[in-house]
Amino acid sequence: MPPQPNRTPPPPTRGTALRHRLAELRGPDVPAKALDARALAALAANPGCRRRAILDGAGVDKTALAGALGSPSGFGQSQFALTRGNAFEAKVKADGGAELLRLVRTHLDPGAEPAEPAAVPDLSAIGPEGRTARTALALREAVEAGGWALFDHPMLALEVAGSPAFLEPDAVVVHPDGSWTVVEIKSFPMLDGSADPAKVGAAARQAAVYVLALEQVAARLTPAPRVRHDVLLVCPRDFANLPTAAAVDVRKQRAVTARQLARLTRIQDIADTLPAGTCFAPDLPAGQLTAAVDAVPATYAPECLSACELAFHCRQRARAADEVTALGRAARAELGGLSTVEDVLAAARGESGDPADPAVAALRRAAALRAEALSADLQGADAQGSDVQGALCP
Repeated sequence: MPPQPNRTPPPPTRGTALRHRLAELRGPDVPAKALDARALAALAANPGCRRRAILDGAGVDKTALAGALGSPSGFGQSQFALTRGNAFEAKVKADGGAELLRLVRTHLDPGAEPAEPAAVPDLSAIGPEGRTARTALALREAVEAGGWALFDHPMLALEVAGSPAFLEPDAVVVHPDGSWTVVEIKSFPMLDGSADPAKVGAAARQAAVYVLALEQVAARLTPAPRVRHDVLLVCPRDFANLPTAAAVDVRKQRAVTARQLARLTRIQDIADTLPAGTCFAPDLPAGQLTAAVDAVPATYAPECLSACELAFHCRQRARAADEVTALGRAARAELGGLSTVEDVLAAARGESGDPADPAVAALRRAAALRAEALSADLQGADAQGSDVQGALCP
């Protein structure tokens, strides 16, 4: 008999197994939500939150999940803000991006040749992987061709905790010297040449994620092009709809983001700790969904309210568990091994805790000072009351 072919399918690779596992966690019929730079910046700001890492890695829609849990999210942009932002971005990129390229040359490369005309490569392809490959090829061709090139919504890839994230910056500009610049277009205004520092900081953290992804693309080319750490922030000027711009140095944000993303626990390791059958599909019964979410530990902080769709749910759970994280990261860091508010109060009263622990010693000292201050206030109030009584009843 001739040898029969082996019909046993080969075992799945680690990457394929991870994709199947993440699809099971998300729900077999639930499409994955893309992980954008805004979410990556928020994830890097709280790298200890395993809950957000696994939900973002699996592509779970956290807004729908929060609503199904009974804690709807107040996070996100309004439809009016999105429409206004899209209209402003279209105006900035009109006429082949002539105004945008003029702003880049004025603020970042005044010694370069005029930016007209500029190449605008076609980046269309099938799927995010195809668009990522097409963007990388077009970037290499633009460097070899020289001159200015404008990439409108290129697709970049960045590995996060063992899973790829596909990112889409507003624009990337290739300079005549072959260097690359990230462009962030925002709808908040610049008043008298300055903008809201909090919004500028958020935009800088988001742009730093794009810079990291571009550096990975550049590292695969020989010689590697320079990715500029000065990104261009384009905003409306004053109260008009005319664009203006400013260069923003994101070296600090890039270093912090790279360090925090490197600290993230790999998604495969988090998924392996979850019970079999865990699923985050929003159409599941509320009790089953709550149990699935609670199976993944979270690291809540008040800062999450402005960065995560599940913040209200996590805050409710943190308060119910009496966790000190609800008081903020600064307080949590000062309290050391004291993880609950009751532990903190007991240590301050001298009922528990090691006196040699600096946190316990500081709490007891603070409690003694408080008691002393309250005692002095009570004595002063009693003396004042006696004086008033003596004046009224001589």
